[in-house]
Amino acid sequence: MLIGEVARRSGVSARMLRHYESLGLVRPSERTGSGYREYSGDDIRRIFHIESLRSLGLSLREIGRALDEPGFTPSSLVGDLIRQTRERIAAETELLTRLNRIDAAEPGDWEEVLQVVALLQALSSKSADARQRAALSSGGQDALPVAALVEAVLSETDTNVAGALRWALVRSGGADSLPLLVEALGSPEAAVRERAAQCLAELPGDEATAELRRALAGPDAVVRGRAAVALGNRGAADAVPELIDMIVAGRNDTDAADALSVLAVAPASAVATGSAVDPAPGATAPAVVTTSAEATAPAERIATALVERLARPATEAPARGRLTQALAGIPGATATRALVELSADEDRAVALTATYLLRLRDGER
Repeated sequence: MLIGEVARRSGVSARMLRHYESLGLVRPSERTGSGYREYSGDDIRRIFHIESLRSLGLSLREIGRALDEPGFTPSSLVGDLIRQTRERIAAETELLTRLNRIDAAEPGDWEEVLQVVALLQALSSKSADARQRAALSSGGQDALPVAALVEAVLSETDTNVAGALRWALVRSGGADSLPLLVEALGSPEAAVRERAAQCLAELPGDEATAELRRALAGPDAVVRGRAAVALGNRGAADAVPELIDMIVAGRNDTDAADALSVLAVAPASAVATGSAVDPAPGATAPAVVTTSAEATAPAERIATALVERLARPATEAPARGRLTQALAGIPGATATRALVELSADEDRAVALTATYLLRLRDGER
């Protein structure tokens, strides 16, 4: 079979067949009387073998070794090909992600494209200062795509940089970041789940509050804790049980006690709806007119819940001490009576704490 016919049937151009011949990969077995190359059946099979190996990403040099060296085994070469392919896919995926983020920024000209690229590069810098500057600048005119901010904050380990990134997310409006953060709450990595919960806690609005309530019922104790503190500070009474559990466990108990204090002084009508301290950004919280009974109702309920936990036999001494300290931020008669009783507690540390808190209470009157 002449070269033109081989090219037509195999799909390999005559020029490439001549190149294979120059490299010694395929040598036509015969020549016609006129000197034209004539390929045998074995030659054609070898051409198809070459094309098959090329489809796997082998170089022509590697193909020659694979076909001609009897001792050449495929295992190590295939392993290298797998590694190289994965690296290539990762690089292409990274490029695609970057292009999508540039597209999401809707640049008006190439100067804006370059600004977004510079910010994206700064966010991935090894320098914490460079990452922080990128986060802070993204809250201004040169806004970064929200997806880039979310990815950055979920992987950030530096406290200052993470704070700047959360600030930038809030400045971006937060709505676009909400589904990404909710998805991250299901991450297999505990640190990512915690960072997502922390971001959610700082986003304003009813949608973020609703997601925090869902997180409050989740299996991750750290995420529940972040959600409970945020909800408590927003006036959501359904966070109280988790906040008390946190105090008992000694898990972020100071923030939990502070959130209980916020709830305790919030008007009862606001606590019922969870809207006590979550006005829109830049807005003034509406005035709520309540009776004195309504104003003290949350404090009495919280104090009663703390006293009930103190009375449980399973509540150990360190936890009783933390619960006693939590009563300090709860106004009202129930908390005062509890501290009076605790001042005579058989646990000396609890008794001393209660006595001290009672003196502070007397001094405030």
